[in-house]
Amino acid sequence: MVQAVLKDSHRHARMEVLKEKVEEEEAAEREEAAERAERGEKTKRPMEVRREETTMTQEMLRDLERKLSEIEVSVPEKLLAFTKDTIDTSKLPLSYQSNTLKEEHLLQVADNFSRQYSHLCPDRVPLFLHPLNECEVPKFVSTTIRPTLMPYPELYNWDTCAQFISDFLSMVPLPDPLKPPLYLYSSTTVLKYQKGNCFDFSTLLCSMLIGAGYDAYCVNGYGSQDLCHMDLTREVCPLTMKPKESVKEEEKAPPKKYAIKPPRDLTSRFEQEQEMKRQEAIKAEEENRRKQEEARLLEQENAKTDPLHGLRVHSWVLVLSGKREVPESFFIDPFTARSYSTQDDHFLGIESLWNHKNYWVNMQDCWNCCKDLVFDLGDPVRWEYLLLGTDKPFLSLTEEEDEGMNDDDDVENLGKEDEDKSFDMPPSWVEQIEISPEAFETRCPNGKKVIQYKRAKLEKWAPYLNNNGLVCRLTTYEDLECTKTLEMKEWYQNREDMLELKHINKITGLNVDYFKPGHPQALRVHSYKSMQPEMDRVMEFYETARVDGLIKREETPKTMTEHYQGRPDFLSYRHVNFGPRMKKLALNSAESNPRPMVKITERFFRNPAKPADEDVAERVFLIAEERIQLRYHCRSDHITANKREFLRRTEVDSKGNKIIMTPDMCISFEVEPMEHTKKLLYQYEAMMKLKNEEKLSRHQAWESELEVLEILKLREEEEEAHTLTISIYDTKRNEKSKEYREAMERVLHEEHLRQVEAQLDYLAPFLAQLPPGEKLTRWQAVRLKDECLNDFKQRLIDKANLIQARFEKETQELQKKQQWYQENQVTLTPEDEDLYLSYCSQAMFRIRILEQRLSRHKELAPLKYLALEEKLYKDPRLVELLKVFV
Repeated sequence: MVQAVLKDSHRHARMEVLKEKVEEEEAAEREEAAERAERGEKTKRPMEVRREETTMTQEMLRDLERKLSEIEVSVPEKLLAFTKDTIDTSKLPLSYQSNTLKEEHLLQVADNFSRQYSHLCPDRVPLFLHPLNECEVPKFVSTTIRPTLMPYPELYNWDTCAQFISDFLSMVPLPDPLKPPLYLYSSTTVLKYQKGNCFDFSTLLCSMLIGAGYDAYCVNGYGSQDLCHMDLTREVCPLTMKPKESVKEEEKAPPKKYAIKPPRDLTSRFEQEQEMKRQEAIKAEEENRRKQEEARLLEQENAKTDPLHGLRVHSWVLVLSGKREVPESFFIDPFTARSYSTQDDHFLGIESLWNHKNYWVNMQDCWNCCKDLVFDLGDPVRWEYLLLGTDKPFLSLTEEEDEGMNDDDDVENLGKEDEDKSFDMPPSWVEQIEISPEAFETRCPNGKKVIQYKRAKLEKWAPYLNNNGLVCRLTTYEDLECTKTLEMKEWYQNREDMLELKHINKITGLNVDYFKPGHPQALRVHSYKSMQPEMDRVMEFYETARVDGLIKREETPKTMTEHYQGRPDFLSYRHVNFGPRMKKLALNSAESNPRPMVKITERFFRNPAKPADEDVAERVFLIAEERIQLRYHCRSDHITANKREFLRRTEVDSKGNKIIMTPDMCISFEVEPMEHTKKLLYQYEAMMKLKNEEKLSRHQAWESELEVLEILKLREEEEEAHTLTISIYDTKRNEKSKEYREAMERVLHEEHLRQVEAQLDYLAPFLAQLPPGEKLTRWQAVRLKDECLNDFKQRLIDKANLIQARFEKETQELQKKQQWYQENQVTLTPEDEDLYLSYCSQAMFRIRILEQRLSRHKELAPLKYLALEEKLYKDPRLVELLKVFV
C-alpha cells in the first residue's frame, strides 16, 4: 500500500480542478448577490411611494385571487426514477433480505480495506464496495454478479448479448452524476422492471458474459457526457456505414500471338491534362468546402464544453483478451452496446473494477485518460487487490526485493501467530437470471425503442407488434436538426410475401424492395418509382426458383430488357423495343391493347455442342423493317465472326402467288465460306426457322408483359393485406395449433372420463339390496356373484338379440325394395333408378356392418363373461368368502 501513495497524484490534480471550479462558482454567486442588492436599493423608494399611493381593498384581493386561481401552471414531466420505493420487496427470497456469516465477514474485510485505503490515499474518492440492495441490505459488489449462461444461442456472443441488454432495458441516470449510486439492485430485479442505471446495466452484462466464457469485469470510472447520458447525436449510426468494398484485381488474359493492335489514340494529351486539372480543382474545392463545414460544426460542438468533464461517474464492462479467442482487450458501453478500444477518449479514468471473484483498485495515473493503463491485474503495483485468492498470476520479484519484503514482514508479524489470510468470495446472493421466451422476443420496453444518431433516427419494434411486420426503421436526414429527410430503410419480419427490407429515397422517389427466398413469383429485388405498369422499374429474381432462368428484368415506357442464366437454349439476354400504340383506349394494358413490338434483340451463351461459326451469338428481329440479323460466335483462332441478314417477306404476293426464295433475300459474311450455306434451300429453311422463332420470341415478350402486370397486382394485394406468418411452434399466436391443442386436450379428457366410468363399481346395484352396514356371509357372497354373472349374461344375450333383430329388419326391407324394383322396373325414370341404387348401396353397407358386429359380439361375449367372473373372485369384498369355491 505504500507504493500506492506514490501513484495518486492524478487524483490530487482532479480534486484541485474541482476546488477551483467550486471557488469560481461561489465568486460568481457573490457578484450576482451584490448586483441584486444594488438594484434593490435603487428600487426601494419608488416601491414605498407606490405602496403609500395604492391601498388594496377586500374586493381587489378577491379579484386578484380569482385571476391567480385561473392560471394553469404546466409542470414538465420527469423521468420515472428507479428507486427502492417502486420495488416490491415482499416476495424476494431470504438471501436478498439478510447476509450470511461469510458475507458479514467479507463486509468486515472490505471495511478494513477501505479504511486503509482512505488513510493511505486521502485525496482519492471513497471506494464503491458494498452498496445497498433493494432490501436496503449492504452487499459486496462482487457477490451481486451472478454468472449465467442463457439458453438462447443469440446471447452466446458478446455483441448480440450487449445489444439485447441495450434494447431490453431503459436507462435511468444516476441521482448524483459525481458519485456512484447508493443502491445496486440485483439483476433479477433489473430484468423484471426493465430499467436501471449504468451500474445495473454493467452488472447484468458482466454476469451474462462471464457465464458465456468471457473474461469480463465491471468498471467504476469516469466517462464523457455523451457516454453517461447515452447521447448518440454526435455519433454516426452503424447501419449507415457502408462496408469497405474489396477491389479485386482482374487477371488480364494473356495476349494472343496474332491479336490486332488497338487503333492509335489521336486525342490531345494537352486537353486531357487540362481536363484532369479542372476535375482536380473541382474536387479540391469540394473537399475544402467539406472541411470548412466540418470545422464549423466541430467548433460549435466544442463550444458546448461540459463543466463536469472528467468528473462524471460511469460504469462499463472490460473484456480482457485470452478467453473465447478475444485477441485484444476492449471496453463495452452497456447503454449503447458499442465496443471501444481501451485508448478511446470517451473513457477518462478508472477507479476500480471487479468480477465475481475479486476486487481491484487502479493505482495508475489517469492523466492521459485510459490510454496508458496496463490491464495486468496480476501486477500488485498497478492494481491493488482486495482478496488474496486471485486467479491472476503475480509478477516475479528479484531476490533482493524478495528478501527485503520478507524482513519487513518479519518485523510486522513479530509476536503474531501465523494464520491463513486467504479468503474465498462467497457465492452470489442473486437468484438465477432467467429471461422468458416472451420477454426475449419482445426485447424493447413496451415493444418499442427510439435511438437518435447524428443525422439519423433508429426505431425498433418487437416482432408482431406492428400489423405489417415492421421491426426496424432507419431514417436518414440531411441536416443536424433532422428536419429534411433523405431516405428511409424499413426492416420486416414474418411477412407472408417474404418482404425483408424496403429502401425509400425521398429525393429521387426511388423505392427498392428486398425479398427473402420464397416469394410466389421468386422475386428478390424490386426497384420502382411508381406501381403503375409500363413505368421505369427493375425486377431481380432468384433464378434457381424459376423454370425459365430469369435473373433480371428492366422495364421502361419504351423498352424491356431481360437477363437469363442456365437455360437449355443458352439464351442470356432479350431486349424488346416498343412503338407507340395505334389505338387510344381509356385503359391501355398488355391484355386489351398491347404495345407494338418494333425490335427484339436476343443474345446467347456459347453452345459447346455446336461449331462456333454455326452457333448464333446474337439475333435481331427488326419487325417493322421485316429484317432478321444474325451474328455468330467467333472461333478462338479467328478475329471476326460470321454474319448473316435475311430480308423477310410475306409468303404470298398481292395476287396470291407464292414468293420464291431468291439470293438477294439473304446477305452473308463468312470468314470461311462453306458450300452448303450458299444453297437457297439451306437459306430458305433457315429463314422459315427464324420466322417461327420470331413468333415465339414475340409471344414470350408478351407473356413477360403479362407477368409484370401480375406481379404488380400481387404486390398491391400483399401491401394491402400484409399478412404475417406464424410458426407452428408458436402456440400462442397460431390459431390452428391452438385449436389442435385444445382438441387433443378434449380427447384426453374424454378418455379420462371413459376410464373413470370403466372403473365404476359393478357390485353396487346388488349390494344396495342388502341392509346397510351388515356384514356379508358366505352364502350372500355366492348369491351376489351368481346374480351379477346372470345379469351380465342376460345383457350379452339381449345385445346379441338386438343386433340380430336389426340385421333381420334391414334384410327384409332390402328384399321388399328389390321386389318393388322388379315389379316397376319398366316404368322407372333414371332418377328413380339412381335413388334405388343408392338405397341398395347404403342398405348393403348397414347389413354388412351389423353382420360384423354380431360375429364379433359372439366371439367376445364368452371372454367378457370369464373376465367378469375372474374379477368377482378377486374382488376384495368377496375374495375371502369365495375361497372355498375356487
